[in-house]
Amino acid sequence: SSASCGLVGQTAAREAAGIVVDLIQASNMAGRALLIVGPPGTGKTAIALAMAKELGNATPFTPLVASQVYSKEVKKTEILMEHFRKSIGLRIRESKEVYEGEVSELTVEETEDPLSGGATAYGRSISHVLLTLKTAKGTKTLKLDPTMYDALIKENVQQGDVIYIESNSGAVKRVGRSDSFATEFDLEAEEYVPIPKGDVHKKRQVVQDVTLHDLDVANSQPSSGGSNRKDVMALVAAMGQRPKKTEITDKLRGEINKIVQRYIDEGVAELIPGVLFIDEVHMLDQESFTYLNRAMESNMSPIVV
Repeated sequence: SSASCGLVGQTAAREAAGIVVDLIQASNMAGRALLIVGPPGTGKTAIALAMAKELGNATPFTPLVASQVYSKEVKKTEILMEHFRKSIGLRIRESKEVYEGEVSELTVEETEDPLSGGATAYGRSISHVLLTLKTAKGTKTLKLDPTMYDALIKENVQQGDVIYIESNSGAVKRVGRSDSFATEFDLEAEEYVPIPKGDVHKKRQVVQDVTLHDLDVANSQPSSGGSNRKDVMALVAAMGQRPKKTEITDKLRGEINKIVQRYIDEGVAELIPGVLFIDEVHMLDQESFTYLNRAMESNMSPIVV
């Protein structure tokens, strides 16, 4: 029909955009460019935004207005490459030992701390945290280090939540609210999940979606202790630290590309080419177009619209 999903007219262009979306989802269009041409007000940007919505959250979509590349502080090529890297996703899969279940008890044990009080009074500090997790098969009580209390608070973990804790790193992830509490309120903006099956302590397939730019920013600062980033999970772990704004060199990007490529070859990670949408592209100069052409020849390149 001539009107669909809020768009009126441009039936042939919408059908062509639908074919492009199918090619992107089938991973058959990486490193290619799509040029949408037309007079002002004919729906070029609307079609591109509709493509982004059709692709969903699984495919990175990065919008860029051509005038944004002109800055006195950052080079044009740096801005273009930054948006290129934002448009390339990386799905990392790793099998980890975790403790998973519904929180049935969360108790903070405190002890007197003479160092934190005054001359006549004693302060109190957390000695440990008792956490009881329940699954369909059984329950298990864990005695956690005091430093993990901050991670529980950050995830806003409460009794009745379904969580998992990575045994190696101690990272805490709140999955949602247990569906046994679904009838607690008539209206609530909570995501209810079923209680986990099996044992509390188990091996779990952990999937994390990041972009190459996330890894660039997280690792643009020297790591403490002089340790080298040698694997993808170490790169991702650094994402929790937000460094100050700094220049990302081609050497750093090249090192991250090598690590990412090695783990793609080993099947640990999967590259997800996204979409870089450049609006008002006629405002770019010859230098920018030349750089775009060279960047698209890379084996890690998104679809440019």
